[in-house]
Amino acid sequence: VQLVESGGGLVTVGDSLRLSCAGSGRTFSGSTMGWFRQAPGKEREFVAAITSSGAISYADSMKGRFTISRNNAENTVYLQMNMLRPQDTAAYHCAVAFGRNRPVRSPSLYDYWGPGTLVTVSS
Repeated sequence: VQLVESGGGLVTVGDSLRLSCAGSGRTFSGSTMGWFRQAPGKEREFVAAITSSGAISYADSMKGRFTISRNNAENTVYLQMNMLRPQDTAAYHCAVAFGRNRPVRSPSLYDYWGPGTLVTVSS
């Protein structure tokens, strides 16, 4: 299984970015795909997750600014990030948890991870 993120970059406060994560290697049906982020010197943090049936969970601090979506036919998950803030600066990783029909938040429940894409928000 491979996960590859794209869409990161350097933006200014208030800008938007759309991250993508393409999965391959097996069917992703019946899985949960999630986004996590890790800033320098900090622990990995849950951002959002979506099941193949469309159930969604967000971290409280991302609600209203971030939107997760998924294309099951293409094994792809997206993260639309609006109103970006300097504290959103981090490496953003997608992950997949097979056999999960709930949008789980714990990193330990995910089976595979992508290498990450860097998002930098300057003030």
